Amino acid sequence: MFTLSSSPSNQASGKSASAAVTPIAFVHAILMAYQRYGRNPDEALRQAQIAPELLDQPQSRITALQFEAISGAAMRELDDEALGWFSRRLPWGSYGMLARASISAPNLGVALQRWCRHHGLIADDITLRLSVTGELATVTLTEQRDLGALREFCLVSVLRNLLGVACWLIDSRIPLHNAQFPYAAPAHAAVYGVLFSGPTTFEAMSAHICFDARYLALPLRRDEAALQHMLQHALPLTVLQYRRDRLLVQRVRQALTAHPSQTHNADDLAALLNMSPRTLHRQLKDEGASLQALKDEVRKSRALELLLRTDRPIKQVAQAAGFMNEKSFIRAFRNWTGESPAEFRRLGTPLS
Repeated sequence: MFTLSSSPSNQASGKSASAAVTPIAFVHAILMAYQRYGRNPDEALRQAQIAPELLDQPQSRITALQFEAISGAAMRELDDEALGWFSRRLPWGSYGMLARASISAPNLGVALQRWCRHHGLIADDITLRLSVTGELATVTLTEQRDLGALREFCLVSVLRNLLGVACWLIDSRIPLHNAQFPYAAPAHAAVYGVLFSGPTTFEAMSAHICFDARYLALPLRRDEAALQHMLQHALPLTVLQYRRDRLLVQRVRQALTAHPSQTHNADDLAALLNMSPRTLHRQLKDEGASLQALKDEVRKSRALELLLRTDRPIKQVAQAAGFMNEKSFIRAFRNWTGESPAEFRRLGTPLS
């Protein structure tokens, strides 16, 4: 039921979904599925308004809406939501069944564990595994047989769909730390930056996506009614439609704490978080927070700890707290406490 999409939805972005960025190679992958099942794709191509001459131009692109149209038509005509990737069909409704099995989970981590386990029951050509190492969660796709010419389309679609479902379940963007794929960079490698946020690596050992493990603890925000609506009307299920990132405030705090010298301004911080400064400010506002308030909170906490627990000179405390110079630190500290750093250190009591 869920299709691969390479641009934001109209509702989310307020922009047209008419930009032609989806590579024609993905259309050829769908045509391979038609060939496998001995069916004629002409009606699907007509519905998607894909001109025949585009198929002969390797560098051509189609819009997200066109790709959604041909994907949906193919899934129904071929009765295979996997579009020929696997050794057996996934009849219409298979991925809806996976979503229904996951939606009663208490949090995203449990939901994704169920998704990975149940996916193996309907298609044993691949296995999906969720693991956590330190602060990173990883979903790894392992191939159990040769996927042939549809390999790239299968790996990209399965991971992209899983990510889309995860975002939908918690009603939040989930920015990726990285995505990796076990094949050489294709001619259309640039589109991966649209499909998967964060850097993409090719010729890796396996296909996987990595993201902040704290998203796994977030509770699901969808119920059965929302699932019914999504299954009937939400094709495709995309990631980019989510303006809100429910962990952004925590991620900003973490970045400010871990990289004080690299987060002096919004541009540097936004680059560290793989987003634009405008998006950073907008999403923080959506969460009822501001960058300046978070910077003050983190810097104040760090400065108080260093002043009371160390004997570092004031200049070093200022640098460690993320200030460009001692003068700006002293001015900010007076605004926070009504005292200078030296006075606070002299009069202060140890932190518990």
